[in-house]
This record gives sequence, C-alpha cells and structure tokens, in this order.
Amino acid sequence: MNVHVGESAHTSSPLHGRKVLSFVRRSARLDARLQRAIDNYGSDYILSDIAANDESLDPAERFSFTQSYIEKHWGNVNPLTVEIGSGQGENVVAAAAAHPERNFLALEVYDPGVAHTVLLAGKQGLTNIRIAKINAPELFAAMDAGVADEVWTFFPDPWPKMRHHKRRIVQPELASDVHNALRKGGVWRIATDIEDYALHVHEVMDALPDFKNLGELTVSLPTEHVGKGNADVAAELPHADFTESARFDGRVLTNFEKKGLAAGRVIHDFTYQAV
Repeated sequence: MNVHVGESAHTSSPLHGRKVLSFVRRSARLDARLQRAIDNYGSDYILSDIAANDESLDPAERFSFTQSYIEKHWGNVNPLTVEIGSGQGENVVAAAAAHPERNFLALEVYDPGVAHTVLLAGKQGLTNIRIAKINAPELFAAMDAGVADEVWTFFPDPWPKMRHHKRRIVQPELASDVHNALRKGGVWRIATDIEDYALHVHEVMDALPDFKNLGELTVSLPTEHVGKGNADVAAELPHADFTESARFDGRVLTNFEKKGLAAGRVIHDFTYQAV
C-alpha cells in the first residue's frame, strides 16, 4: 500500500505535551532538475515569509494569513483554494491552469514535493498559485475568518496501524480552524482510497454541527475500525450506510489514484460545507 509520503500534513493535537505529527520528518536532497526549478522559479512561487525561520515548519509567532496578505502575494482578491498536502503538485497546478480566475495555495512539508510543484507551475508560467512549506494545522490556526473559498485534502497519509490513527490529519481541531478560514458556504473536499480512513472522516466530520455533508451517494462501511494487521476482517464486521460525494471532477486522475483503482480500492469522496 502506498504510504502517501508527501501528500500529508499533520495534526497538532498534543500527546503527553508533544505535538502529534501526521508525517515523518525526513530530509531529501533535490536532484539537479528540481534544484534548477527552485533556482529559476522559487522566488516567484514560494511564500518565504510565513515560517518562523528557514528550518521551521511552523508560522512565525505573530504571523497572520489575512485578505491583505493574499492581495499582496497574489495581486488580487480572487477566491482562494488551499490544498493541504499537495504532494508532487499535479492536482493543484492543473486546477490553477484550468481556473486563472481563482487563486491557489499548495501546502507541503517535503522539499521534493515543493520543488516539483514549483517546476510544474513555472513551466506553464502560472501566476495564480503560491506554495508554502509549512505545517497546515498551524497555518490554518493563523488564518483570518473567511479568507478561503475551498480547502482540499486528497489522499492523506492513512496511518494504517491502529496505534497511529491519532496521527491522521482530519481531526476536530483542524476542522474547527478550517471552518473559521472558510467563507460562509465554502467547502472542504476530502478524498481517500482507504476504507478505514473513510470511516474516520465520517466520525469526525459528520458529528460537527457547523459542517454540512453535501454528499448524494450512499455507501456501506464497517462501523468498527481496523488496522494494518487486521484489515482482512473488515468485511465480516457490522456495516452501516453513510453519505458521500461523487468523484470531484476538479481533481485530476493522478498515477497514484490510478494505482489505487487498479488494486481494487474504492475512492471515497467527501464534500463538507461550512454552515
């Protein structure tokens, strides 16, 4: 199973006083092609004034993501879509190319993913996308109310082991900050190809009174969680019906999603509207 490296952010829920990360900290050297992309296009796309310093993945102490900040860095006040965990950038760059009337912000913590997103955007000369190497939950906590039109979280790290489920990015704390950042009527789009993660999303999001599930499809899911060691028993567990969305047509079909479909995994799409 693909572990979705580079397509994750993290949740900042404390565990015994420590931050609980939904990604594994690692360093990676850029190959020559990606380094050239950073050298040639990095200053056009990377927001370097958010993080506390070059080594930090957290925003500076007094940083605030405001409408004025958007106008300063995008040059307009067009509707903003924020992708949490943009990975290699295929989705967000394709969307930015298809919708020049909208602004896009890609959040990614891994250098190769940041660089590849810069490369894709730079090759097309896009002007409506920016990239931040930053912890998503901390950035959303620093956002003013109503600055975002949509938030995307596609195929986040599933953390399949039961003891790691607390590391999953979709958590009530992040949902609260996403709701604050969204304009009234804005949506959080989520997708996963992991059945147990789909159950996790329903448990977190369907219970929140300030989000409305806009789904129109009925799917059957186990009502008990399974982990990496006992996922094979999921079919034998009690099931219940849940409401989900049709596939979001604004998401390009990446090689990652194709591999999941080829492996027989079902894609679960969610659309939650801020109310």
